[in-house]
Amino acid sequence: MATRAQEAVVREGTDSVSVSASDLTLQEVNVSGRRASTVKSRTSAFDTQRLNSSELCKAACCNLSESFETNASVDVAYSDAVTGAKQIRLLGLSGTYVQLLTENTPGIRGLAQQFGMEYIPGPWMESIQISKGTASVINGYESSTGQINIEYLKPKVQDPIAVNLMVNTEAHSEVNLTGGWQVTQPQEDSEKADVSTGILAHAQLMPISMDHNKDGFLDMPMGYNANILNRWDIFKGRYTGRILVRGIYDERKVGQGAGNLFRHKADEALYGIALSTKRIEGFMKNGYVIDPEREMSIGIITALSYHNQQNRYGKRQWNAAQTNAYLNAMFQMEPAEGHKITTGLSVNYDRYNEQLSVAGTEDLSRQELTPGIFAEYSYHALEQLTLVAGMRADYSTQWGVFFTPRVNVRYSPFEWWTLRASAGMGYRSPNLIADNTAMLASSRQLFVVEGIKQERAVNTGIVTTFHIPISGRELQITGEYYYTHFLNCVFTDFDTDPHAVYIRNSYGTRNYSHTWQIEASMEVLRGWTMTAAFRETDVMQTIGDRLRQRPLTPRFKGLITTSYITPLRRWQFDATVQFNGGGRMPDPDKENPLWDATYKWYPQLMAQITKYWRTCSLYLGAENMTNFRQTNPVIAASEPFGTDFDASMVYGPVSGWKIYLGFRWNLAKKED
Repeated sequence: MATRAQEAVVREGTDSVSVSASDLTLQEVNVSGRRASTVKSRTSAFDTQRLNSSELCKAACCNLSESFETNASVDVAYSDAVTGAKQIRLLGLSGTYVQLLTENTPGIRGLAQQFGMEYIPGPWMESIQISKGTASVINGYESSTGQINIEYLKPKVQDPIAVNLMVNTEAHSEVNLTGGWQVTQPQEDSEKADVSTGILAHAQLMPISMDHNKDGFLDMPMGYNANILNRWDIFKGRYTGRILVRGIYDERKVGQGAGNLFRHKADEALYGIALSTKRIEGFMKNGYVIDPEREMSIGIITALSYHNQQNRYGKRQWNAAQTNAYLNAMFQMEPAEGHKITTGLSVNYDRYNEQLSVAGTEDLSRQELTPGIFAEYSYHALEQLTLVAGMRADYSTQWGVFFTPRVNVRYSPFEWWTLRASAGMGYRSPNLIADNTAMLASSRQLFVVEGIKQERAVNTGIVTTFHIPISGRELQITGEYYYTHFLNCVFTDFDTDPHAVYIRNSYGTRNYSHTWQIEASMEVLRGWTMTAAFRETDVMQTIGDRLRQRPLTPRFKGLITTSYITPLRRWQFDATVQFNGGGRMPDPDKENPLWDATYKWYPQLMAQITKYWRTCSLYLGAENMTNFRQTNPVIAASEPFGTDFDASMVYGPVSGWKIYLGFRWNLAKKED
């Protein structure tokens, strides 16, 4: 009897495949599918989306800060015009109000906010989970606008050896080496533990000075970065343990005079910026399942980190070190079907040794110990209703007792329609310099108007999602609205005086953010996906006796991203276009003609082509293909020690389009 190949397509949501072959002899059946690169949970009460590794490969995802270029919810921009530091925005507000976690432990916070996102390389990440609005109280009280959690590669599933190389037209080069290995793999009924280990290594070099706009300042820093991580995963019976340790060394120099850049001293005539960072961190997780039938378990998470940085901005010196210790102990059980209770206690300790030297030296050292208790109740009824309600009570040695109530509800009256609503509070301890490092790259004088207080915000949101079947595929449309109201926020006032910055409490005044967003995504044809989104943002703050738009905050964002993978996954084509809305600059100095009062919207285009082979791939892409650059990002660049110098007023790209080339290779993991 004749034998020939036959292909069957299995639609999403089916559990099996049947092939009719009355006149065929089937020698082999291969079933393959493509996992969505961005997944929005249908059952979670939280407004959550998961970016998988395939999404992170659609653009030049060198690190976490570049992982959101194809995402409609998170904005990424340079925080100043010289150091290359990037900041994110969620719900129209600074990333300082986002709780950034690494595997649900404290991640990018405190001093790490300046370059912390760049210290997480793209090839290290297994996935990113983005939760907008109020997040779970289990992970703490610091989430005011949302939570972003990064999951690293796991040694049990990652390849034994993988290599990722990248270089761009600015001679920025990177190398990433990763590997995961099974140390012991016991047989059934063995008393041995299942132990695996993984190593993630990263090196980055920026060796060439570039000044495209000829203002005398380098567009990006020169320097190098080394980053290494080792983890161990242990499984034995009902016990699970994870241990992770990571070390970072980062050196950057930027400013005037490329040839003499690395020999700058604080008293020289040329303006130089030198940034040196050392960081070591680690965590240990221990979990034990007491009763599998009732999902009764206990978990203990401990984490430690030490962050040290020595920074010089011209004649300003900012030296700081942060020690953080964290403990989270949890008990979870399911007393009845559909009901889950999680309770626990946590302790967070921060110690800062911080000095700022301008004319004299100001000691900003401080410490804060915050123990707390929490409880969270979850209810899940069939596929229609999910409720998560939580409460925290914490005591800060700096701020006293405070409470964090949060509630999230999902209701799905039909399979094709889901409604979500959320409300809750978030708190954070402000860091005057770490939250505003951009102001150091200017000649502005710094004034703290009054005793700084704890930041407190109330966040509410409503989200509706439609899943519309079209020709065997699904169109997903999501509309959302979020409102963030500050009971107190600490903001930088750049408007009162063009030669000074005032750090103020907003207590007793109106400060808020409204965000509306609509997003649609669909697999248009087999292998071809498309997403389109538009967001409008209204962020207002009270300055003096006037309610005004917050400066350097775009009013809207539009995004269209598309991806096509050819059959058998030989080629992949990705393209993204962004429309970034205009906004307001701080009130100008009337005597400075280089200062604009507003800025207009601008587009950005990026694209990438990837060629796949069995064990390797080659990718070629371009960023900022529209070649939009902010005019005069460094104000008064010719007189950096004068009163008008300011490199902090950045709203758009500071460098033009660039091309990058990358190569990936992996030694495939052997199947068990």
